[in-house]
Amino acid sequence: MRILFVTSEIHPLIKTGGLADVSASLPAALQSLDIDIRILVPGYPRVLSGMKEAVECASLPSGQLVCGKMPDTDVPVFAIDHPELYWRSGNPYLNDQGVDWPDNASRFGLLSKTAALLASENSPVAWKPEIVHGNDWQSGLAPAFMHFSGSKAKSLMTVHNLAFQGNFSPDWVARLGLPAYAYAMHGVEFHGHFSFLKAGLYYCNTITTVSPSYALEIQTPEMGCGMDGLLRSRKNEVYGILNGIDLSEWNPEKDPYLNVNYDAASLDSKIGIKRELQLRLGLEQKDDAPLLGVVSRLTYQKGLDLVAACADWLVAQGAQIAVLGSGDREFEQNFLNLAKMHPGRCAASIGYDESLAHQVMAGSDIFLMPSRFEPCGLNQMYGMRYGTPPVVRKTGGLADSVRDGETGFVFERAEVEPLRNAISRAIGCYREKESFRKIQMNGMERNFDWQSSAKSYADLYKMLTA
Repeated sequence: MRILFVTSEIHPLIKTGGLADVSASLPAALQSLDIDIRILVPGYPRVLSGMKEAVECASLPSGQLVCGKMPDTDVPVFAIDHPELYWRSGNPYLNDQGVDWPDNASRFGLLSKTAALLASENSPVAWKPEIVHGNDWQSGLAPAFMHFSGSKAKSLMTVHNLAFQGNFSPDWVARLGLPAYAYAMHGVEFHGHFSFLKAGLYYCNTITTVSPSYALEIQTPEMGCGMDGLLRSRKNEVYGILNGIDLSEWNPEKDPYLNVNYDAASLDSKIGIKRELQLRLGLEQKDDAPLLGVVSRLTYQKGLDLVAACADWLVAQGAQIAVLGSGDREFEQNFLNLAKMHPGRCAASIGYDESLAHQVMAGSDIFLMPSRFEPCGLNQMYGMRYGTPPVVRKTGGLADSVRDGETGFVFERAEVEPLRNAISRAIGCYREKESFRKIQMNGMERNFDWQSSAKSYADLYKMLTA
């Protein structure tokens, strides 16, 4: 099967979040199943410079198509070289001030349009996909362009986070070359806006989400972000497939960012990593203080305001808190203030540091992930793999991957008191070494590799092409 995997970011070339990890790992796993998969991504400077064997292979109506391979897996990559749209500072979506680029509709409209072109009879390259697999709103127009051009290829859309919808003013419909009649309730219109994600969900052949629970949640008014009616109307074409993780990158036995490597049989080695983490973050050197780690976007969705509200109580319990992440300025400042109020007990590192992320995951005793909603989540899986049991809310992929009292600690309501109760249970268990060790080992024995997920996607591809 020939699959074009369309994404706006991919690790290690360009990354802002979990989409980049999935975009790297899933195609590699699918390639191992003898699927002819190729990735299409915007030609940001880091993409063009990081690809292996990059050569210009075709001219596009707007820009050039560069062909190459992923640096670590050799999965083939198409990159759209268009300096005016993609050669910028900031990240793929925001400028240096954290504001959306005003022409994002044009930038990701070109990504979608190129995907549709490669799936058409007018493709500038000989290789043609049987299925275009889009990811989130940035590639949401691909199924629409395919529909209106009469493409014979099938399309699949994966929703990684329904809250990000790519909504723009209606004038972009004509500017991007879609027919005026596409702007309708049964089309790309969404509450007076032109929605990239709505277009993808309406025109694609099949929809997937990144966990079974999230596939059901987004069909409800509470979690459907206004698109629950459309998703319910297509419920027989909505599938939930739990993401995997990259077991080579997140492997405590070989992790190059750790001063000590370990496995389930040598969990006592974590104490050396904890001491180094405490030293790096300016925390008190206390082996018996339960260290609670957070690696996250600092946003309301992630429930980090609940953690901040628990901070004084946690310190009173003798715990330490290590936070790494960035996001809403208010959340960032709250954690910086907590670090000042509780020196040696709370630490806040604003930004993202790959080495520190691995050290927090390994050096913490307990990992906190109290998300209000979480389509899949990867960090809770990293925590289990690193013998750092997670405290999570029962939602989306967190509910599907963490077993309360067996591999972590689960609470239901997104409120301070339920979170505090779950953390209290976790700390109580931590102080009973034998019980805690059992939970650590249960988590480390879970298999979160990509093979099962890739097989599920391969089965969907076969169904679409049958």
